[in-house]
Amino acid sequence: MTGDGRPGPGRDATEDPPATDGDSGRYRADGGSSEETDGDAERADPVDGDANEDIDANEDIDANEDIDAAGGEADDEHLPADAAASDGGTNVADGEAGAGSGYAPADDDPLFDGPESDQEMPLAEHIEEMINRLGIVAVAMALVAVVVLPFSDQFINVIWNGILGRVQEDVARPHVYQPLALLLARLKVASLAGFVIALPVFVYETYLFMRPGLYRHERRYYLAAVPTSLVLAVIGVGFAFFLVLPAIFIYFVSYTDVAANVAFGLTETFNLMLLMMGFFAAVFQIPLLIMLAVMMNLTSREWLARRRLYFWGGFLGVALLFSPDPTGMAPIIVAVTMVTLFEGTLLILRWAKR
Repeated sequence: MTGDGRPGPGRDATEDPPATDGDSGRYRADGGSSEETDGDAERADPVDGDANEDIDANEDIDANEDIDAAGGEADDEHLPADAAASDGGTNVADGEAGAGSGYAPADDDPLFDGPESDQEMPLAEHIEEMINRLGIVAVAMALVAVVVLPFSDQFINVIWNGILGRVQEDVARPHVYQPLALLLARLKVASLAGFVIALPVFVYETYLFMRPGLYRHERRYYLAAVPTSLVLAVIGVGFAFFLVLPAIFIYFVSYTDVAANVAFGLTETFNLMLLMMGFFAAVFQIPLLIMLAVMMNLTSREWLARRRLYFWGGFLGVALLFSPDPTGMAPIIVAVTMVTLFEGTLLILRWAKR
């Protein structure tokens, strides 16, 4: 250092660092500046800036990695042992590798809980089981028919006089025009009784067939439908016996007794009686089927209501196909009854907010 405060030629500048100007970034000593030093500083600034940016970036990356690692450890601490999984679907608890999203649901997870006894079976076994259960229904129907057959004559008289007694004052005995007409009538009466009893048996057998795939609440609904089916079948037979068949025969007699004497044959007349009673026993199962389907979430009231016209058309087609009445009165009564049962069930479901 010289006497005027300037650095000597033999001394290193680092021994007495010069002051810097904070605004210009140049070295100054006693108000002077060095152009060479300024140039070196300007050339060094970009390098220092890049280095600083690299250091800052590395520090940010390390900090983010530390935060992510800490967050992952915290999440793993709050996850159950059987649900914690790493990327790729590996279950941490049992070490099994899962495919898909990386979440292996627990066995007791309510979202994935299914029927307790649900099991897969080959199609051939399903068909075989279905045939066996339908065979049980047929056997039950046959047994009831055998039991009722000895009392079939009494049933014939009750049905004949009960329906035609509302049409004619003096009910004539049925006319037999075929040798086996009376025997066939007895078998038909016994078969009608077997059919009515076989309806709840059919519902129960379908329950047993579907039971492995049903939840507990669905099983309760299905079991409740078994006695309900019998009650509705009896109501359907009574509806045909007390209302529908008398109305049909009154219509028959009204346009024939003026020009001719009416003589009812056993075969044709009794066929119409038994067929209508059996048909109405089946028709009155419509409310049960709709209720059961809605309770088991197979369909909804809104879906049925939006397609009511299709159901009405189907009811009319079935009535025309299974009602042996050339005058058309019986099919109309059957179709109106089916539509009324359908719409009445929808109203009940709407009232029950289902």
